[in-house]
Amino acid sequence: MSSSATSPLAHASGATTRRSRNAVIALCWALVLLDGIDTFIYGSVLPHMLGGGSLGLTSASAGTIGSYSTFGMLVGTILSGMASNWIGRRGTVLVSVVIFTVATLGTGWSQTSGQFGFCRLVCGFGLGALLPIAISYGMEFTSRGRRALATGVIMTAHQTGGALAPLIALWLVEDHGWRSAFIASAVPALILLPIAVKLLPESPTNLLTRGRRAEAVKLAADFGTELPEAEGRGADKLSAVKNLFRGGQWSTTLCFWLTSFAGLLLVYGVGQWLPKIMVELGYDTGDSLLFSTFLNVGGICGMLIAGRTADRIGPRKVVIAWFALTAVFVYLMGVEMAVGLLYVVVFFSGLLLFSGQTMVYATVGTHHDDEDRPTALGWVAGMGRFGAVFGPWAGGQLLAAGNADLGFTMYACAAVFGAVMMVLAALTIKARSGGAGSAVASAGA
Repeated sequence: MSSSATSPLAHASGATTRRSRNAVIALCWALVLLDGIDTFIYGSVLPHMLGGGSLGLTSASAGTIGSYSTFGMLVGTILSGMASNWIGRRGTVLVSVVIFTVATLGTGWSQTSGQFGFCRLVCGFGLGALLPIAISYGMEFTSRGRRALATGVIMTAHQTGGALAPLIALWLVEDHGWRSAFIASAVPALILLPIAVKLLPESPTNLLTRGRRAEAVKLAADFGTELPEAEGRGADKLSAVKNLFRGGQWSTTLCFWLTSFAGLLLVYGVGQWLPKIMVELGYDTGDSLLFSTFLNVGGICGMLIAGRTADRIGPRKVVIAWFALTAVFVYLMGVEMAVGLLYVVVFFSGLLLFSGQTMVYATVGTHHDDEDRPTALGWVAGMGRFGAVFGPWAGGQLLAAGNADLGFTMYACAAVFGAVMMVLAALTIKARSGGAGSAVASAGA
């Protein structure tokens, strides 16, 4: 037999490892789906809560509570990468799911606005901790040339959750009250969590950095993943944080953070307030909730399109183009037009704005190595959460002041700012690499 021939056993082994990797990505997808439902369910039930005066909420206080949740996400995302160095990526994922599931149930049982806000804060902590680790899993358990696509695929789950949330609200809230929507959002996690405990592997790279080389090598062989050539830096738990600023890296890191600030301001500002703004602009409640579904369905399509495009031309270029186009379509959402045409505009807004922010994560993930990636993703998402805090708060203030028509203009300006920051990030990378050729070579960074 020719030495170049591949045996049936090798084919079977390759197929098995691909199925194993796909199972990990599928499990991460399902967990992020829960994240998406819990993230967007608040905005979906908010018109009903405000209309009925539930818990004494007003537009301003509702925006503040939305900011509590995103502040919790900020803390969770920053701590998640460092926590994974101590308890492992698997442990961090499982703990985060437990936290946001219990907190979501607590939200549904809250009797005062204070209890409600506290539960949303804790829920945000768990939601924020899950996302960067899930993305790291996706990038580690796939081939290098498909990492942006893997990131996009996992993030389609977040948008699927966002599309399901208003449908859950439409299905339950009218007949069973707003509490039922939160409780129903938590139930799937009670089913999925035992499956994750049984099937989710530890990260081979994480095992290596924690000095468990034999386990790392075996797990990498079982799943067909690559390990860093170096033994790891497990002795210094803060090395990944330090690497964000060494060797002039601070300027790129800052630009990444500001881009993420703009992107998450858009994601959470538009995601939370779209139904309410549309009601204020004269559309009926049914259309306003369906606008959210169209926004998130557009986001699902955008993840796949952006991921494939980014793997070909580099995620930085996609971020710049997507954010610039987002500014146009988000601004158009505030322009009076036929309802049918507005559905199209909302769909394309979702296609661009959610996947634009996801490609920020892909940019950061490919810019850093396997060991630093969870911490880098945690910090870029965490710093971006300041935008996620500001976006819902600012939207609530505009609504409270009777200026709902200015909401989409503000969010469009945020998209322009994000595009500019990623251009500056690209320039800092080019300057540090010493030339255009090197910058092109690192287009995925």
